[in-house]
Amino acid sequence: MKTRLKKEGGELTTICSQLKMLSSDGKMYKTDSADTQQILRIIQSVPSPKAEPFKLWMAQIASQRIDQMQDPELSINQALSDYKRLGYSDAWINRRLKSIEIRKDLTDEWKKHGLQEGIQFAMLTDIIYQTWSDMTSKQYKQYKGLKKENLRDNMTNKELVLSMLAEISTKEISESKNPKTFNEHKKVAKSGGEIARNARKELEAKTGKKVISPLNAKDALQLDQSNIIEDAKSNEDK
Repeated sequence: MKTRLKKEGGELTTICSQLKMLSSDGKMYKTDSADTQQILRIIQSVPSPKAEPFKLWMAQIASQRIDQMQDPELSINQALSDYKRLGYSDAWINRRLKSIEIRKDLTDEWKKHGLQEGIQFAMLTDIIYQTWSDMTSKQYKQYKGLKKENLRDNMTNKELVLSMLAEISTKEISESKNPKTFNEHKKVAKSGGEIARNARKELEAKTGKKVISPLNAKDALQLDQSNIIEDAKSNEDK
């Protein structure tokens, strides 16, 4: 690819960046690096027959995505399939899909009031999170050891339920109060978060256990798998 780009008069930096990475000799060397989108572009440009299976796969994914844009129900079916493939339980998947519906209702309410997707949505979401969990979404992800992963996909059942309670409360209060300014929306977001926070505090007081957990989906699924194996071994011993 480098040779071809040079012959064509192109620059490698338009596709790949060079980042210093640790080598086996313990030293840092500049290494050609690319993100996911750039890697897929590189695969598309490779003339070798060995790249053909990857190109066919990318074409299939693109075709599926176009179909999903025409029929959103296909996206839901795909989400179900993906969650099952990753090892999530049916009960958790149902809650997660419900949380998506509740989130959509809340963002539709914000859009109806003329709020902008992006920074305004993110600010209000952070207020909701910080109010009910005592952490911003970024702090919450760090607490769970996440990087690019979706925070809600890594919540326990209790965390997911409280997150839904906070958002549905915010939406209901917004419909009742009809906020006019962004500052009023921030107050509504805090009020919605407080309802879930009170529920969290009461549950923690009754059980003596923290609701917010550092457990992420990867660890939880591994734990579930370990429990299944232990139960199977126990049954065999019996």
